[in-house]
Amino acid sequence: MAKGEETRQAILSRAFELATVVGVSGLSIGRLAEATGLSKSGLFAHFGSKEALEVAVVQEASRQFVQEVMVPALREPRGVPRIRALYDRWHQWGMRPGGCFFVGASAELDDRPGAPRDALAQACKDWIDELTKAASIAIREGHFRTDLEPAQFAFEEYGIMLGLHTFHSFLREPQSLERSHRAFERLLDSALVRNVRPS
Repeated sequence: MAKGEETRQAILSRAFELATVVGVSGLSIGRLAEATGLSKSGLFAHFGSKEALEVAVVQEASRQFVQEVMVPALREPRGVPRIRALYDRWHQWGMRPGGCFFVGASAELDDRPGAPRDALAQACKDWIDELTKAASIAIREGHFRTDLEPAQFAFEEYGIMLGLHTFHSFLREPQSLERSHRAFERLLDSALVRNVRPS
């Protein structure tokens, strides 16, 4: 990696950390300059505008999500073991300080048209596609019922995580973790072929 790219990556890592605390909208060139010790003009050389910075932060969040959640989970056996790994790692991601970046950013950007919202929406759609694909594979592996609708499974799984974020991060509900695990197990059980319980 070239020196310039290393510097840009270091800036993006710091920008992502800030965005999980102050939000995407709260992130500015000036605030990032203070956090990194770099000049505003230097940061403008890397990003050019606040909007470009926001897009880059969403892309950095996606990169980290892929590395921390998807890559390790996809090493697990196909079917239910992989679905469990995807959920568990996604769950760990959402428990980081500041909660799930994507949930928080979605609330910020849902009514703000533009490139940052488009980048965030694409990242969320890509993740939902992966959840749907994992359910489809579980059907082919003989773990899930053949009449299961993979997109519906992904919808309900995503809904459990959104509920967890609200109850845990916002409402500070002490039983939220236990309830989310119970909801996921119930969803998983409803999808399984009877008498087949892969680990």
